[in-house]
Parts: sequence; structure tokens; C-alpha cells
Amino acid sequence: MNICEQCGYHLKISSSDGIKVLIDPDTWGPMDKDMISLDPIEFQSEEELYKDLCASRGARLQERSLSMMQMAKISPTLYDYRSNKKLFYVSILTSPTTDGVTASFGMLEDIIIVESNAYTAFVGKKVIEQTLNKTILEGSQSAEYLFHKGLFDSIVPCNPLKGILSELDS
Repeated sequence: MNICEQCGYHLKISSSDGIKVLIDPDTWGPMDKDMISLDPIEFQSEEELYKDLCASRGARLQERSLSMMQMAKISPTLYDYRSNKKLFYVSILTSPTTDGVTASFGMLEDIIIVESNAYTAFVGKKVIEQTLNKTILEGSQSAEYLFHKGLFDSIVPCNPLKGILSELDS
């Protein structure tokens, strides 16, 4: 399950592998699988492909306005799904989850679950320190620290996650 046996840290996996861990085979299908990411500001290089998973490292400075427009579209769409279609929304945050994900759909759910040792922040440590000219507390952007401050509902290691999601569904 891509978990370090010594420390329990979750190693990075693709979104399709993550889905295979959580969802029974042949019980789901991707929506809009022909949809592709566009690069309207023509800043994407061949080495930097857009990624999925509920995780993000934040957008490059040149993409901030585009990210904000996407965030403004995602939030009301999610509200519509939850309100009108009566869907229960659980967000599973992986490491790293920052910036637009934290500011929008990553925090608008009924229940927030975060993986152990996940780095989660609205803005990265380096940006905060450079902007405020102060050093922030080491570990203050970790899942465990933020859970104790009330930001998340639960920290769940990968192994029991499928069972916990099944319990929430019932």
C-alpha cells in the first residue's frame, strides 16, 4: 500500500492507484475522462505536466489568476452537488495539499480526512516567512498539528481508510 514500514509515512502514488486502494473494482467510472488540462497562458513546459490527486504544490506565480478563476468555479459547483443532489462529501487530503485546493474544494466538505504526516497549508512556509519576515513554528503545517487545532476531522492511515469510508457511507 506504499507505506513505509518503519515510520508509517505514505509514499506518493498516482490518483488511479489511490482509487484502486479505496474503491472496489468495477463499482465506479471516471467522469469526463476525455477532458484535458489547457495552458491558456502558454507557460507549461514538457517536464511540468498537470497532476491530479486531492493534493497540490500550488500554482506557479504566473498561474495564480488562472487558479483563482478555477477555484471560483469549483466552489459553487461543489455547493450545487451537495445541496441539490444531496451528496455527502468527504475530502481525503494527501501530502502536499496547499494553496487553491486548501482555499476551495479541499475544505468545503462534510468531513475532512487527512493522511498521516501530510503537509497541508494555505500558503507554503517559505512564502509566509518571506512575506512576514518571521520564522514560523516547525511542524505547524503538518496534519497532526492542524488536527489538534481543529482543522481536520480525522487523521487516517492508508490501511484502514477504505473501511472507515465504508462506515461513513452507511
